[in-house]
Amino acid sequence: MSDKRYMLTPKSGLVLEGGGMRGVFTCGVLDNLMDRGVRFPYTIGVSAGACNGLSYMSGQRGRAKYSNIDLLDKYHYVSLKHLIFKGNIMDFDLLFEEFPQRIIPYDYPAYAACTERYEMVTTSCRTGRACYFEEKQSPERIIDIVRASSSLPFVSPISYVDGEPMLDGGISDSIPLLRAQSQGFDNNLVVLTRNRGYRKPSKPTSVPPLFYRRYPHLREAIRHRNEIYNEQIERVERLESEGRLTVLRPLKPITVSRIERDSSRLLDLYNEGYACAAALDFIAG
Repeated sequence: MSDKRYMLTPKSGLVLEGGGMRGVFTCGVLDNLMDRGVRFPYTIGVSAGACNGLSYMSGQRGRAKYSNIDLLDKYHYVSLKHLIFKGNIMDFDLLFEEFPQRIIPYDYPAYAACTERYEMVTTSCRTGRACYFEEKQSPERIIDIVRASSSLPFVSPISYVDGEPMLDGGISDSIPLLRAQSQGFDNNLVVLTRNRGYRKPSKPTSVPPLFYRRYPHLREAIRHRNEIYNEQIERVERLESEGRLTVLRPLKPITVSRIERDSSRLLDLYNEGYACAAALDFIAG
């Protein structure tokens, strides 16, 4: 039996950080949870975390791994070629149309039938603030939300949800722990995609003048993203040290980049995520 335990209660929340292709760590965690039948009353995901969390909510074990690792080798959907010819570092037509509809179909009825709550995070271009969406009935709106949550600044076009311009949820709320707590879930398991002690550079992010001129609040949010992220990480580590939070994260600094294309590195990180989750004992409370 592991020394690390987590008690599942009606106040349990699962918080999934993004991180682009580093999210395969989260895929491993979620596949282990599905293998053990572990469900949370509330889950919230950002960017890659939102994408991978959808497969967890529908109970499609292995789907996120297959799309992030196996199909990457086949379709090469992360490429500078896509940025040049489509204005997006990733082939969103493939990821958010072909994959869920035809290549690796998403089980919308299973998602609609699940009783647990699921929120996805985006950033409003107009306000620069986080937006939190729940949607189970409309496949089209689900895709709009997860596409927006995954639309990285500078290398992805602006997406729209309900006609409102949106970008990556990680700009405004990379680790939405406070959101989970505000919804009444104070017994949280946080899945991170960086090792303990990681911090982003302290200097503000430079936003070139040609980007997002119509959205000054978005520009400010991007500029201060590193500062906000580091504050969130410090809060997580403090609460973890106080025994008020459980965290699963890579054990050592990882070499996988946000737009990693080496499937062997991705598989290693997936396996680490699976092993980290397997070492956590879940107890019904």
